[in-house]
Amino acid sequence: MTKVVRTDRELETPWLDASLRELGCRLVLLPEGIPEAELAREVADAELLLMCYTPITASVIAAAGRLKGIVKYGVGIDAIDIGAARAHAIPVVNVPEYAEETVAEGAFTLLLALLKKLVPLNAEVQAAGWAWPEARWLAADLAGKTVGLVGTGRIGRSMARMAGAGFRAHVLGFDPHVDDAAMRAAGIEKCDDLLAMVRRCDAVSIHCVLNETTRRLIGTAEFAAMPPHALLINVSRGALVDEAALIRALDTGSIGGAGLDVFSLEPLRRQDHPLSPLFGRPNVILLPHLTFYTTEAMARLQEETLERCREVLAGQPVLVKSQDPRLQAQEVGIRFPVT
Repeated sequence: MTKVVRTDRELETPWLDASLRELGCRLVLLPEGIPEAELAREVADAELLLMCYTPITASVIAAAGRLKGIVKYGVGIDAIDIGAARAHAIPVVNVPEYAEETVAEGAFTLLLALLKKLVPLNAEVQAAGWAWPEARWLAADLAGKTVGLVGTGRIGRSMARMAGAGFRAHVLGFDPHVDDAAMRAAGIEKCDDLLAMVRRCDAVSIHCVLNETTRRLIGTAEFAAMPPHALLINVSRGALVDEAALIRALDTGSIGGAGLDVFSLEPLRRQDHPLSPLFGRPNVILLPHLTFYTTEAMARLQEETLERCREVLAGQPVLVKSQDPRLQAQEVGIRFPVT
């Protein structure tokens, strides 16, 4: 019987799990945070590995002598040692399109909630029964503001449409991989200098992939350049932000607030965590990495993940839809969409 290992069982995918079992697979579900050595033992005789957050290291890949493919049921692939997988001729694929609108909606919700002070207002009403129009509740409009996007891929372009066409904000974009014409078509003014862009922004929203060139892309210099009322939104990867610098910027009032769904170290904790100081701030919204988690998006994720699993198990080339150069550079066991 074909053995399939799925890590991160806390993210429930009941339809996918049932479908794999119907295919005759022996499905082994492993928790997030499983020790590397234990994961290596489990994948030693597996033909397919599904992961979401758990690191898939070179040691784990080296131990997987029968592995035909690694499927990331999600988007980001920074937890997978792609080089090790290529060295062992193991194709890696992700599911990049299932939550584009969903995550953009989540980012946009964070932006509006911060502008309108919804979280502290709700807390006040819950505690006192009402809130009068005092200066501390004075909110802001999005119309006429400038929103800067760091990354203008699928999710960034969706965010641009919501903010620009939807709410009449002016949208800027920093993305070395997208040309001026493509940005203009999406209603975005292209900026080649990140620091120059954030100086103009009332809000900065991050929508790029995490790699060695983007790690801590937003840090001390960027926070210093942002206007003191500006907001930071991050629904991509926590490590795109220098989180210590973010805390300093909030402490000193260099920026006006932050809406975060992602963190370098997850899960977040109220105590004994580098970002514990963020709790309890009225100008900070913390979400548990769940902007992707809707009924519709999870249905799409499970359906497409199963398609990729079927290809791997059948020994067929697996379809790579992602534009990530790390996946595009693969040469064995993969195919690309016909254009």
